[in-house]
Amino acid sequence: MGFHTPAFCVAETLPFMDGEAIVIDKPAGLPVTQPRKGGRSLDDYLVQLRFGFQRSPTAVHRLDQDTSGCLLLARHAKAAKRFGAAFESGAVEKTYLGIVEGDLDDDLGTIDIALGKTSTAEAGWRIVPDAAGKRAVTHWKRIAATGGRTLVEFRPETGRTHQIRVHALHGLGKPLLGDPFYGKSYSSGLMLHAAGLVVPRGDKPPVLAAAPMPRRFIDLGFGSQQDQSVAEAAGDE
Repeated sequence: MGFHTPAFCVAETLPFMDGEAIVIDKPAGLPVTQPRKGGRSLDDYLVQLRFGFQRSPTAVHRLDQDTSGCLLLARHAKAAKRFGAAFESGAVEKTYLGIVEGDLDDDLGTIDIALGKTSTAEAGWRIVPDAAGKRAVTHWKRIAATGGRTLVEFRPETGRTHQIRVHALHGLGKPLLGDPFYGKSYSSGLMLHAAGLVVPRGDKPPVLAAAPMPRRFIDLGFGSQQDQSVAEAAGDE
């Protein structure tokens, strides 16, 4: 789904790097792991991301193929274990930007809808609201509106598969623009961007990363300095 796998220029897509961590600005359309049907993935670029280390870094978490933005890589096993524990405990602060059609009735809120997975032979698998499923909480804030669309900041408290995508549909009543699973496809792809990441590291300074507003958002009119500052400041809190 989505569009073709894009070219990935490692040198231009590093919001953060030190001896333990690398954060890349993953382009939309690039899968984190090798697709079953083949094709390029982040795996093809890991050697380039060694930057003098003997071993390639490993992805600590996942972003959907058509989601762009901050993706954390660990540079060694000890860091991978520490970062994995931070994600598992909910200590990582994640900020996303998404675009929905129309306007919203409120300026901010919290969506608390448990999620589960369902599958049918006709439609395949998808994530749906499920009272018996896993707890999922997303805080959101209206950022700007233009051209009949709204830019929304999402801060997921939990990290369920497709959480923001399903919460946008069932919590806001509007699917993300370009979501082929829960809405309709769009020529520029899914309008969801991982804008900021804050990963605590105990006594060390946290990993702070922010990925700038992507071109597909700017092309829809969300490229003003005010909107741009949301992406730039997302990792500075």
